[in-house]
Amino acid sequence: MTLAAHNTPHRRSTSPRLLIIDFVLTGGTLLTAVAMSTKWILHLPVIYVLATFALYTAMTVVVVVARPSVSRGIGIGPANRITLGRATLTLPLAPIVLYPLALTPTGLWWIISLASAVMILDGLDGWTARRTETSTPFGARFDMELDTILMLILSLLVWRSAKVGSWVVMIGVMRYLFVGSAYVWPWLHTELPPSIRRKTVCVVQDVALLVCLGPIVPSSLAVLAATTGLSTLVYSFGVDVRWLYTHSRTPSPRET
Repeated sequence: MTLAAHNTPHRRSTSPRLLIIDFVLTGGTLLTAVAMSTKWILHLPVIYVLATFALYTAMTVVVVVARPSVSRGIGIGPANRITLGRATLTLPLAPIVLYPLALTPTGLWWIISLASAVMILDGLDGWTARRTETSTPFGARFDMELDTILMLILSLLVWRSAKVGSWVVMIGVMRYLFVGSAYVWPWLHTELPPSIRRKTVCVVQDVALLVCLGPIVPSSLAVLAATTGLSTLVYSFGVDVRWLYTHSRTPSPRET
């Protein structure tokens, strides 16, 4: 979502209190509206709402702990507020995985609507960060992790819809496997250069999963869409792993 933080004289410390206020006032109201609407439309029990707020609380704690040391504005900044808004649309989808009976045509269209809104807003936070000169590595990480969580949730929902086998969850866990592998092979920790291919493949995964969830989409077409999505994702990770391995074997200028 962002590039590097700009060093400007207007930056100030970001306190946990301001971050919590952002999360309560900016996200809390929208989260409540989305969670309650989802509960009503999908006929879910009250514990669904409690689970949604538990996830939101956990995310708040993680963000406060990983908060940036400086900020140009108050709280988490305008771009991250948009990302936070996307989170309030994403997290209510997660507990639905526990209620496959809620995946009726009406429920699926509601899920697709929320996920589509998250994807549409995906480019707005980055644009806002550049426009307001509030780009930070923290914002980029916040955006990326949210994209990964959405992909995992959608892949689990596709599996629970019984249209595609459990192998579709590989789409959602692929990045986590990559991150985990870096602890075994440290050269995977090397920073990758920006890539349009990587961003395009991410969009392809989201679209493929939404197609799979479509009530009017037969199982055969859902399997084809999921297979296409997973294949392109494996290819993309393969290209990145090859690049990382090649550069890990290339001597640095100091070594030559």
